[in-house]
Amino acid sequence: MAKKSKRRAPSGSSNRAERVAARKARQAAALAGPVRPFAALPAAECDLVAMRAFIASATAQVRFVDGFDAPNEVDFVTILPGAVPGLVRTRDASKWGKFAAERGLTGIVTQGLAALQTDPEPADLADSLATVLGWAAKAASGSEFRGADSPGGLAGVVDPSAALDVIVYPDFDWWFGDDADVTPQVRAMLERANETIMPTARLTPPSGVGAPWWVDAGDRAHLRWVRPEDEDALMKAMAKLHAAGRLTMGEGSRFAGSFRTHGLVVPVFDLDNERHHEEWYGALDALDKAFAEALADDSDLTAAERSSRAGILGRQVTLR
Repeated sequence: MAKKSKRRAPSGSSNRAERVAARKARQAAALAGPVRPFAALPAAECDLVAMRAFIASATAQVRFVDGFDAPNEVDFVTILPGAVPGLVRTRDASKWGKFAAERGLTGIVTQGLAALQTDPEPADLADSLATVLGWAAKAASGSEFRGADSPGGLAGVVDPSAALDVIVYPDFDWWFGDDADVTPQVRAMLERANETIMPTARLTPPSGVGAPWWVDAGDRAHLRWVRPEDEDALMKAMAKLHAAGRLTMGEGSRFAGSFRTHGLVVPVFDLDNERHHEEWYGALDALDKAFAEALADDSDLTAAERSSRAGILGRQVTLR
């Protein structure tokens, strides 16, 4: 019978392995960027997540911090042709309609566009977006983003107290400037892109918390409510409401589940699409009040509420 080897792993080798694993985990987390990439912009975070995750065609004016040198008008946009990060163009304010009037713009305007949906996706979304915004604020008309120096984070570029006024479009015609030469091939591509857009509208809860977005997906409509709360607190509140039969938008609706994206949780409700989105305000107001009450309730979960939470978590999916 062969003798057992008396050689042992060198003392402390397991500790070294643990340290190496921990270091690699920290490096991976750093490369992945912040869990909540838009957290530095609390007033705009929920709508930015919506524009990034599920709104097809929309823009929103960027409000820069005081003192930031921004000779160009700049907008956040959902996506640009070719899924590029940014571009700069000229607009004739007289042809820009109410949007130019609301911003007090006249004459020829240089406008930068910074996209939230890009290909490839950046490793650090917050830093990448801040870089594109800084570039779009100063680049010459006709430029397309090819890289630039980082200005040092979103909070150093965008006013963190400024909420977004998101403008939703039924098409992608806003992609092109007034003097753009749109070829037949590009027009055909544009028409195909327009066919993918679903009717979308922003609702506003009385509390002003989060960003509820109504989307008509065809056979059903949905309410996707991007919420800013800590996930554990929100899940506890949702469990309490679900167990009490109050996690609902009322008749013609059904709680469909939730998804997690960019560090936030988004409860989703299936809705009767025969009703116009403005017909859901009464139900939204009631649910908004219910959420506030449940979030303020710090009592422990009951057995039924724990079961509800387990069911909600079991069906939750995570989107990038």
